[in-house]
Amino acid sequence: MAECVSNPNDYTQLLDVTALSCPLPLLKTKLALKSLAVGDVLLVRACDAGSWRDIPRYLELSEHQLMSASREGNEYHYWIVKGVKR
Repeated sequence: MAECVSNPNDYTQLLDVTALSCPLPLLKTKLALKSLAVGDVLLVRACDAGSWRDIPRYLELSEHQLMSASREGNEYHYWIVKGVKR
């Protein structure tokens, strides 16, 4: 998993799930990805520690790509590129 992005402000949509706990950050991420076009970037902000495991694992099994992930204090950030069905 990458630790930084070249431009952290380069995203199509922001999903703020910092007030939600497991399993909602992952579920909201899946729903947000459905509404994006292929190649769009979703930035997810979460405070649930389980998201550090759940979101990257889901993306490994999906058509989407985790471009970068970072942790800042108790907040987790994920830059996800919407992919195409395999």
